[in-house]
This record gives sequence, C-alpha cells and structure tokens, in this order.
Amino acid sequence: MNSHLEVNAIGPLAGLRVIELLGLGPGPFVGMMLADMGAEVILIDRASDGEAPQLTRDIHRRGKKSILLNLKSEKDRKTLLKLCAISDVIFEGNRPGVMEKLGVGPEDCMARNPALVYGRMTGWGQTGPLAQSAGHDINYISIVGALHAMGYADRPPSPPLNLLGDYAGAMFMAFGLMSAVFQSRLSGRGQVVDTAMSDSVNAMMGLFFSAQDTGIWGTKRESNFLDGGAPYYRVYETRDGKYMSLGAIEPKFMRLFLQLAELPESILEGHRNQTLWPALRETIAARFLAKDQREWAEIFDGTDACVAPVIPFWEAHKHPHNIARNAFIELEGLRQPAPAPKFSDTPTGTPGLRATPGQHQDEIIALINATAMNEKANP
Repeated sequence: MNSHLEVNAIGPLAGLRVIELLGLGPGPFVGMMLADMGAEVILIDRASDGEAPQLTRDIHRRGKKSILLNLKSEKDRKTLLKLCAISDVIFEGNRPGVMEKLGVGPEDCMARNPALVYGRMTGWGQTGPLAQSAGHDINYISIVGALHAMGYADRPPSPPLNLLGDYAGAMFMAFGLMSAVFQSRLSGRGQVVDTAMSDSVNAMMGLFFSAQDTGIWGTKRESNFLDGGAPYYRVYETRDGKYMSLGAIEPKFMRLFLQLAELPESILEGHRNQTLWPALRETIAARFLAKDQREWAEIFDGTDACVAPVIPFWEAHKHPHNIARNAFIELEGLRQPAPAPKFSDTPTGTPGLRATPGQHQDEIIALINATAMNEKANP
C-alpha cells in the first residue's frame, strides 16, 4: 500500500484510501461512513477560477481531507488521475456520462489503476429510461412500491423523510464499494459499482412481497401488521400531546403491554382478526390519552412490552439508552450522531474534524509528487 496522509490507524478500514467527488446528501454520507470507519477519505471540493465554495457546517465532512480541483481544467484533471493511481476507491453522484465528458470516467481512472473501484450513485442508475432524468428520494421510492404502502388509508402516502431512498441508497453504495474492494484485493481488478437508489429500496422490499404471497399483506394502506393498521403496531397520542410507539407484534409481548397498560386481556383475542382492529385501535388510543408521555415511559421502560416514547431528534441525546451507548458526540460545538456500528477489536474512536474546502491541498499535492518521484527512482 502507498504511503498515506496522516493515517488514522483506528477503525476497520484504516489503510483504505477513498476519493469522494463532492455531491449532495447521500454521497457525503457514504464518505462520512467510510471515514468514520478509519478510511482516508479525500474530498474533491469544487474550485472555479481558484475560488473556494462557501464553508459549511455539514456533519458529513467530518474526518475527511479536502483538495480544491476544477475538473474543467486539464491540469486539475491530471491531478485527479494521479490521485486515482494511488487510491483504492473513487465515487461520484453525477448523471450518467458527466464524468466521461470531463475525461475522468471509469475508463480514464482505471487506466491509471486497474485495481481501482469506481462507484457511481444516482437515483435511477446508469441505465434505463429514467437514467438521465432528475429526481429526489420521494420519486425513487415511488416506482418500486415503497411509498404507496406508507401513511394513512384515507390520505395520500406519506414520505418517510428522505431516509429510505437517499440514505438507504448510500448504505447500499458503501456495501457495494467494500464488496468490490474485497474482490479487487483478491483479483487485482477493479470494477464499476452502479448504485441506483430505486434499486436499493426495491431490494429492501422483499419481506412485503413474501407477506403478500402468503396472504398476510393486503393492498390497502393502513390495514396491515406493519403499516399502522394493526392496533399492536402503531403510534398513539398521550395526554400531553406527545406520542408513544407500540410494537408488540408477538402475542406474548402484547399480553404484557395489556397488563402494564391496565387494559383487558380479551383484546388479545383480536390480535390476528383484522375486522376487530379499528375498534381495538380506538380502545388503546383512549387508554394512552389517560396519561402523559413521561408517565407511560416510566411504566414501560425496560420491559418487553415493546413500547417507547416518540422523541424529537433534537432531544434524542438525552435518552438514557443513547447516553449509555454513547450514541451522540460533540465536535466543534455541534452535537451529532456517533459512528456506527461498534467494533470489538478495531474501534473507530472519535471522528476527525470537518474539512474546510482546500484545507489539505498542499499535503495531497505533496503526496502525489512524492509518489511519482518514488516510482521514477524505483521503476
């Protein structure tokens, strides 16, 4: 492996060098995940006429290196290609064909390094009739059936933030990159990883195809056991206008819920009877309205009733479980999620600070030049 910049020798991906071409949301999240795991992630920030873009407080920039390049400049394109020669992975999120037009597509980069993994992440993928169309998370989850299944029966489907398309797609991208790196280490050959957010969500829908095939999933929204239709898998309002989530799918957990909520055990008789669900939802809803969220949380805390308070994300750091798990960290005065998952033998430690655009320009250029000189001296 080539020498690295300030290698963070902590984490399971220590020793891996990744080039990230600046993009939006999901792309930076991929880079952050890899950097959190110890990879050396070099972010290619966009430079135009030597001007740096506005600085940002984006959490996704943590732990990365940054260099400013204008890929419309021949000199800067050559710099990127030289960096590809000493890296393991490069990934981007542009529309199909954009990188080829710039002269830094997969063939250009892999010509410099045959073992290079080239990641491409878009909403629709590199092929298909929608490949060149704009879109966002809500669109990607629409054409694979996920959005249709979410929300209330008497209203339009409700989008689940942009977590399901964008960020699930990002996780598939990270998984794909690491799969390709594994193969590259075995064969010495890199490859292109084509990640479509629509494909990624589709891959996660398997459970629901199976459930429909076995006859336990209907076509109407809010009428099934995981979409809010079941009284035992639903969010209920409390007396103080807050909410509790109930997920007592298994009868043994539902029985405990009924005992702790002081509800009749006869409710359990309708656990699998969908015709009784509307009335049972009303009964449970009325019971939750009898106490504040804090009171219910104390009753169910630490039990197997599968009940938890619905907490705003800006207050989640206060929950005792999140505190015990060190689920949040504070960097540069900004509270943020900690790296996940946790490793027993190669812990990740605290992420590095957020890179400002061009912060590591001189170091990266020096690394490229030093590598070139070493190759000349040792052909």
